[in-house]
Amino acid sequence: MKETPFTKKHLELGAKMAEFAGYHMPISYSGINEEHQTVRKNAGVFDVSHMGEFILKGPKALDLIQRVTTNDASKLRNNHAQYSCFTNEQGGIVDDLIVYCIEENNVYMIVVNAANIEKDWKWLSDHNPDGVEMHNISDKTALLAIQGPNATAILQPLTDTDILNLKYYTFEKGRFAGVDNVLISATGYTGSGGVEIYFEDKDGAADKIWEAIFAEGGPKGLKPIGLAARDTLRLEMGYCLYGNDLNDTTTPLEAGLGWITKFTKEFTASDLLKKQKEAGVTQKLVGFELQDKGIPRNGYEICDENGNRIGTVTSGTQSPSLGKAIGLGYVQSGFAAFETPVFIKVRDKLLKAKVVKLPFA
Repeated sequence: MKETPFTKKHLELGAKMAEFAGYHMPISYSGINEEHQTVRKNAGVFDVSHMGEFILKGPKALDLIQRVTTNDASKLRNNHAQYSCFTNEQGGIVDDLIVYCIEENNVYMIVVNAANIEKDWKWLSDHNPDGVEMHNISDKTALLAIQGPNATAILQPLTDTDILNLKYYTFEKGRFAGVDNVLISATGYTGSGGVEIYFEDKDGAADKIWEAIFAEGGPKGLKPIGLAARDTLRLEMGYCLYGNDLNDTTTPLEAGLGWITKFTKEFTASDLLKKQKEAGVTQKLVGFELQDKGIPRNGYEICDENGNRIGTVTSGTQSPSLGKAIGLGYVQSGFAAFETPVFIKVRDKLLKAKVVKLPFA
């Protein structure tokens, strides 16, 4: 398994570790519920250095991004970021990602999911006929997500950059904890606010930043958080997880990502997706909450009242914030309206649930 620059820190702190996307990652420290509430009510630190980062440079960089992503990256200005996805020729999602505009019409960074780094790099390379300069900086880039309502206030003393007023999906480059050229981004995967910080792992930068963050934040209740709580946090917000809620066969329109699918330009399978939009999708990703006791899991059947299969659960958990079981899943479009009763099949039992509006919390 690969290690991040912070693996030794996690082990020293007694984190429960496991393999995730080929990396030795912390799953939990003190427990999922406690870590979840720490982020919702205060602030927590996630090591997400396993994510992938690609730099695209040159006058044709934007053209390449426009051809392979669904959102309209021409709208991006310096220091702005955008959620988007790659689609394949069948309209399926190759990966969901974030595009960062570092220098308008010239330099961009694309951040992709850890499990898809090699696949995404090949996808970009195979669709680069103009020879856009590309650099895979994933292995040398460290990434920490400091999330929660108090995250920016805790971190502000560590940088001259005004992160208290950093607008959502914008970023700044500057000095952080004595380290230069740190990209501080008002993005995250928890719905609780905060920032993500990207920096090159050299000259002890990872140790320096980690120690500074906890020296400043420890007395204020800042804690390290594992990937298990990251999953419950994102699910409460209805955020999709690639490999569960998104994959190579689900289209962005089926996944409720029409808002990042812009037909003002041509991209891979844009004609096909335009036809799908006009005709209407046959399945939709919905949120649901259980009314009977139980926990939905990936792969469980979603049924109608007669037990007929109408879909599949893609993500599910017991929500720490709500005290009830929630989930995401694809259902036939006729069952996608809010308040529609559905049933989750758990060990041959049909547990009552209903379709609800996202986010859950």
